Amino acid sequence: MATAGFHPTRGELVDIGGRRLRVVRAGPETVRPLIVLECGAFGCAADWAVVQQRLAEKGLRSLAYDRAGLGYSDPGPRPRDGRAIATDLEALLSHVGEAGPLILVGHSMGGLLLRVFVGRNHDRVAGVVLVDAVTPETIESPVAARAINGFRHAMKLVGRWSGIGFMKPFALVVGDKIGLEGEASTEKRRIYGLASHARWSAEEVLHWAATSAQGREIGHYHPDLPVAVVNAGATRLPAGLKAIQAAPAHASARGYVANIVGANHSTLLGKRFADPIILGIEHV
Repeated sequence: MATAGFHPTRGELVDIGGRRLRVVRAGPETVRPLIVLECGAFGCAADWAVVQQRLAEKGLRSLAYDRAGLGYSDPGPRPRDGRAIATDLEALLSHVGEAGPLILVGHSMGGLLLRVFVGRNHDRVAGVVLVDAVTPETIESPVAARAINGFRHAMKLVGRWSGIGFMKPFALVVGDKIGLEGEASTEKRRIYGLASHARWSAEEVLHWAATSAQGREIGHYHPDLPVAVVNAGATRLPAGLKAIQAAPAHASARGYVANIVGANHSTLLGKRFADPIILGIEHV
């Protein structure tokens, strides 16, 4: 079950059939479409606190959640690949009565995960926003493949040693690189230090290659699907990887690309740089 002794002060736990996922909803209840926010590796619903506040201020409705095993959510069945995560999100949306239309927003590895969900639910997806995101094609770059492989090896160690509590000291220093405030920042740091969060986050990263293959098998987004790409301008990447990031928007008849000067991979979600994400959402 969800982490013993820890209870979310924001959001709710939704039963999806014998286990629960933590959900944070914001904005007017009757507004459509619903904006679904998918966090990156080691992320949680708190990552989207600023974005959700800005969306609500504009009268837009959003849902952020902790994937299975992450944050305050119960673990899910292995393997934790793109198909398993898409199945969980489908179940979650069904249990909260959300048939669509949906706008999907994915940060970092969250962008990779969206491809499988969209491929299985294209009829109810109105648009996609990729926030400094990974795509299934990223792994085809030799530079990226080496980095991902190194990350996967590191995650094996994280998964193995998370139970001894070594993540807690790191949480004080790097638990919130977004620059959240108040309750959301406290929540982010607390979750980052949880052994269960580290272990299940590592499980997702270990299946990065499989999730990428599942996304490539589904294929690219339909050219009529609006796609916005919002990238961190301060993140230094080889030109080839920048092109891979932007490719989904360039392939869309209603594509949008923005590179945000001064923002890095994490601060892009914070108070200073969140507005360009809102513009991307409004575009699609």
